[in-house]
Amino acid sequence: MKIKYAFLGMTSLGLMLSGLTGYAADNETNSFQCLMAAEKVVSISPPVSGVVKQVYVERGDKIKKGQVLARLKAEVEQAEVDLARAQKAFSQRKLQRNKQLFKDSIVSEVAVDEAETEAKLIELEVRKAEVLLIQKTIRSPVSGIVISRSVSDGQFVSTEEIVKIAKINPLFVEVVLPVAEFGKVTVGSEATVFPEAPVNGEYLAKVVVVDPIIDAGSGTFGIRLELPNPKNILPAGLNCMVKF
Repeated sequence: MKIKYAFLGMTSLGLMLSGLTGYAADNETNSFQCLMAAEKVVSISPPVSGVVKQVYVERGDKIKKGQVLARLKAEVEQAEVDLARAQKAFSQRKLQRNKQLFKDSIVSEVAVDEAETEAKLIELEVRKAEVLLIQKTIRSPVSGIVISRSVSDGQFVSTEEIVKIAKINPLFVEVVLPVAEFGKVTVGSEATVFPEAPVNGEYLAKVVVVDPIIDAGSGTFGIRLELPNPKNILPAGLNCMVKF
């Protein structure tokens, strides 16, 4: 399975916040405008090419890490696994027979060694066949929300995206502050986040990143807070206010 992770950088954040009217909404309460963003967006494509047997998720579905997203047709791979397992069983029986015959002085030690080597080689073939079969099942590497599904049952796929997932627990709360605020907020500090309507409410978040570099052009720096969202109730992409 091929996975691409997309993270929201401060340049992208700055563009998203460019429409906001200012940094500090209320100097007296030390509140600032912010944006609630997904922790990461994961683009998932299959590790091997094949025909889609079934896609199990739809846009908007909540999924858990390890959940099956889709399967490719794997009749050939399953047959190879069955064959390799049958050969393994036969090689084990052959090895046991040769060991007994060696004890009875009917076959040589060489025959036993050959049987052991054959059994080990077939065991490797079993493992190889099982790995190829596993690759036909695409699982989610994260818990999150399906934000797009790009393929349908019966479609041939190679490296194209099958599903895109947004991990929104926790949410990242991104803030751009003027240089005058530098040093006033530190990693580990707590703050209250106020999402815009219609969500509203108050939520506690913790500062996890304070950019150590000031953007000379704008005279600003970035701060990231981590906002727990265990039930995925809060949406990503929502404007907010944060009070330190």
